[in-house]
Amino acid sequence: MVIKQLNYDEYKGKKYKAEIHSDKFLSIDPEGEGFSIEWIKVDSEIVEALTDDMLSEWLDNPVAYGAFEGDTLIGFVEGFLEDWNNRYRISNICVFDTGLRSKGVGTALLEKIMEDAVKSGARMAVLETQSYNSKAISFYKKNGFELIGFDRYAYSNDGPKEHNMRIEMGKKL
Repeated sequence: MVIKQLNYDEYKGKKYKAEIHSDKFLSIDPEGEGFSIEWIKVDSEIVEALTDDMLSEWLDNPVAYGAFEGDTLIGFVEGFLEDWNNRYRISNICVFDTGLRSKGVGTALLEKIMEDAVKSGARMAVLETQSYNSKAISFYKKNGFELIGFDRYAYSNDGPKEHNMRIEMGKKL
C-alpha cells in the first residue's frame, strides 16, 4: 500500500461507495440538566450503505490523500485548516472495502492527514461521525480523539429514534 496526495481536478466529484457495519450505537438522551451517553448493543447488525462524492467543493484550501494498492484507490482522507477557529477539520476518511478495514489503511491515512494538521499550526484536529458508527468511534478513540460534542438532530428530526446523531470528536495538537 502506498499513500499519495490526490489531484483535486482528477478526483473531485467522483463517487465512492462503502458500508458501515455496527453491532451497537451510542445513545445520547436528555437526563436532568445534562445528558446520559451509553453504548447500546443491537440484536441485528446495523448496516448502512454509503455513496458520496470525493473531495468536497466547500473546503477552504483542502488537501487529500489516497491509499493505493497498485493503481487501485482503496481509501482516501481529506482535510483543511478552519482559519476562523484554528482547528484542522478532517472532512472525510474512508476505506472503501470492509475487508480492508483493520489492516492499517485507515491508520496510514489518518497519520498522513495528521502530519498536515500539525504543520498547519492548528490547535486541534476535529472530525464528525455518526452515533451508529461504533467502529469509527473506536478507531478515532484508539488514535487519541475524544468526544467533544454531538447534535441529536443534525441529520433528521428522528435522529435519536434512528440512532443517527452527529458525533464531533477532537484531538488537541
